[in-house]
Amino acid sequence: MITQHHHVVIVGGGFGGLYAARALADKPGIRVTLIDKRNFHLFQPLLYQVATGGLSPDDIAYPLRAVMRHYRNANVLNAEVTDILPETQEIVTSSGSLSFDTLIVATGVSHFYFGHDEWEQYAPGLKTLEDALEMRRRIFQAFEEAEKATSQDERKAWTTFVVVGGGPTGVELAGAIGELTQNTLKGEFRRVDPSMTQILLVEGADRVLPPYPADLSAAAAADLYRLGVTVRTGTLVSNIDADLVTLKSGEDTEQIRARTVLWAAGMRASSLGRIIHERTGAPLDRAGRVIVESDLSVAGHSNIFVIGDLANYQHQNGKPLPGVAQVAMQQGEYLGELISLRIHGGNKSSFYYNDKGNLAVIGRNAAVADIGRLHINGYIAWVIWLFVHIAYLIGFERKLQVMIQWSWSYLTRRHNSRLIVGGLQAASNPTLNGRTDERLMIEPTLRER
Repeated sequence: MITQHHHVVIVGGGFGGLYAARALADKPGIRVTLIDKRNFHLFQPLLYQVATGGLSPDDIAYPLRAVMRHYRNANVLNAEVTDILPETQEIVTSSGSLSFDTLIVATGVSHFYFGHDEWEQYAPGLKTLEDALEMRRRIFQAFEEAEKATSQDERKAWTTFVVVGGGPTGVELAGAIGELTQNTLKGEFRRVDPSMTQILLVEGADRVLPPYPADLSAAAAADLYRLGVTVRTGTLVSNIDADLVTLKSGEDTEQIRARTVLWAAGMRASSLGRIIHERTGAPLDRAGRVIVESDLSVAGHSNIFVIGDLANYQHQNGKPLPGVAQVAMQQGEYLGELISLRIHGGNKSSFYYNDKGNLAVIGRNAAVADIGRLHINGYIAWVIWLFVHIAYLIGFERKLQVMIQWSWSYLTRRHNSRLIVGGLQAASNPTLNGRTDERLMIEPTLRER
């Protein structure tokens, strides 16, 4: 018997939550509530471009209500979930309690500083629009401070950038800064030569892009070198202060004076992972992610599901799936089909991840692509990267905006979204916490052309 208006509550408007909501849209007998503390879907793979001035915030963010407006069975709730009550099938939000028949949690991950949370004020991570705007402020303010510096040592400290983490985010971020210093900022300063900027990419493994094939890692490292990035593999960060980074490689320790440090290393699960563990007894992995069943449900609770970066799902090879957008998308679509089938008395086999490959861009005409047995680098990989990212952006308007901006940047080698926002006082005082003022929530509505 079909339950009339089976209520599916989805927490998180990222890739997993949004794709689940759209997969359930207009299905008979189902009512969907999509909850997020932000009112927009964020295309996180391009956050680094906002951080380096290549795109504006509203190029990669799209209002959730606009996405869901055509689906009559769907509602969007702008609120934050603070608790989950499996016994009564309720969630507690900042706007009150809400009952559910099925719950999908897709709230992702946040930064992790390996037990050194004090580093966050000196080395912001990159997971939100506020993070990207704060990085952008620090990057461009560094050159302004270098221009005003009264000593060569101080000028060098302001034009030394340390990126911690050699995964895709770190590689793309370091490469984008290299493009800035080699091209965009050329000739704009009188006392500073941006091309002399020192960019250091630090990675604990023996190569950058560790999940990728070794030949693509080598190609990425070579492209970074051409952009003026120094790659330090087999190197760990042991301390970060306001203007000093301590590195450790084997038994050797080195201190580097740098006023701008950017974090692209560890991640930990959102707080809802711990809440699910406490309320359901679901096991967590070392990163705080919920270990889920083969249908992505929580053990002992067949109507509660966890997907995306918050979930630890043992794939066919026995390893957890990577924290990438295509995993969350496929999981969201899978749950949409599974839930619809189950309320009609059917079922679906275990989730199977179809790996479509991995892409990372280093700079202009430079990218790497790991697609099955194909290992591609250079211009062709860069073109593939462009089209894939355009294709997955939400909304035709956003696709068009990004295509126009990328075309302009390619022809002129200029980045136009370089406004320094967030307070000049904070820029001159790197000991302040790196969080952007809440008033910057209006930033995505502004065009910076």
